[in-house]
Amino acid sequence: MAEKVLQVEHLEKSYQKKHVLHDINFSVAQGEVVTLLGPSGSGKSTLIRCLNGLEVYQKGTITFEGQKIIPTEKNWQQIRQKIGMVFQSYDLFPNLTVMDNILLGPTKVQKKDKATARSEALALLKSVELDDYANAYPRELSGGQKQRVAIVRALALHPDFMLFDEVTASLDPEMVRGVLTIIENLANRDNMTMIVVTHEMNFAKQIADRVLFLQDGRILEQTPSEQFFTAPQTDRAKVFLDSMDF
Repeated sequence: MAEKVLQVEHLEKSYQKKHVLHDINFSVAQGEVVTLLGPSGSGKSTLIRCLNGLEVYQKGTITFEGQKIIPTEKNWQQIRQKIGMVFQSYDLFPNLTVMDNILLGPTKVQKKDKATARSEALALLKSVELDDYANAYPRELSGGQKQRVAIVRALALHPDFMLFDEVTASLDPEMVRGVLTIIENLANRDNMTMIVVTHEMNFAKQIADRVLFLQDGRILEQTPSEQFFTAPQTDRAKVFLDSMDF
């Protein structure tokens, strides 16, 4: 059986009096792709942000690569070098070129030699067909191109684990396919361990080994992907799938 890379136990999250995550328990094995599915407001983005220290949780434990995380900012800064995350909103620095956006993490955080980091960044950009844009600024890129740069920026740190939070939600339909193909390649070619939040059901069905289905901050189902899409266990999941166009 594959080694557990991530284990979440009894995770609880509240915003003041609003309880948004309730007793979350799951694990992710080496090389596994898990998709978080569920209606808007079900807690998917909050959960995935807790896994990278971007949200403070009140109870529970997160264990990464065999080590229980002590959730201090200093510890999270170290862990984020191993857990890459890509957001819906790109979050590129507008005053920096594509290359300089990518080099920030390897050179400033990991203290990598700039020439080595640049060579690796160019190879990554070439793999997503953006090597000609290394000296461009974010304002000169389309939404799909910005998102591909954001993925390259995360991969430049050589993470062990990737988190994707609705990375196609703000893209025009014709740009979605290119971004999804990159994530598919990470899963199928590179065997990257990933958690993916998405509303793209066909993509989730194709890429996921396992599905976690959330409703009102609770995991209602965590089942193999094929089972979830063909024979969901709960009525709520059935209604959710019936409402989706795929």
